[in-house]
Amino acid sequence: MRYCSTCGQKLSRRIPPGDHLERYICDDCGAIHYQNPKIVAGCLPLWENKILLCRRAIEPRIGLWTLPAGFMENGESVEQAAQRETLEEALARVEITSFYTMVSLPHINQVHIMFLGNMVDENFGAGEESLEVRLLDPSEIPWKGLAFASIDYTLRRYVEDSRTGVFAPHISCIDRRPTAGGILVL
Repeated sequence: MRYCSTCGQKLSRRIPPGDHLERYICDDCGAIHYQNPKIVAGCLPLWENKILLCRRAIEPRIGLWTLPAGFMENGESVEQAAQRETLEEALARVEITSFYTMVSLPHINQVHIMFLGNMVDENFGAGEESLEVRLLDPSEIPWKGLAFASIDYTLRRYVEDSRTGVFAPHISCIDRRPTAGGILVL
């Protein structure tokens, strides 16, 4: 941020009184501009024990596979966002059945929340953000072609849970800051 959205003057970064983090503050009008993580909501859509996956038509990670998901909009619940994203990206209507995974990604200031959902009917297709959409058996998941670590995490939990029949919520943190082994998963 460079300019105040309240008065248009230049901003500086400093710790406001009573806070402990640097914030963008307008030197002219005193407005404090807080920046918080973005919420990504999505769904693991199911139809007859198959998973609906989308191949991305947009950056980042164009051409790779993902579950339908995207940024929440103001005025909608997390569940509504997951349903909307599934409809937009996969042209599929889903009934959300349960919360499934939450993955914090502090290195990009995002939290990804995924739900399990049953497709309302067998209709689906490629929305504007998808090159193609497929119903896949869990054994057909393109593990090396997945777009995001949070999607890999969600799908791996689903495959494991399918073996036991218990689909409990999963919470994780994936931090891509440098470590000796690559990705730090907390």
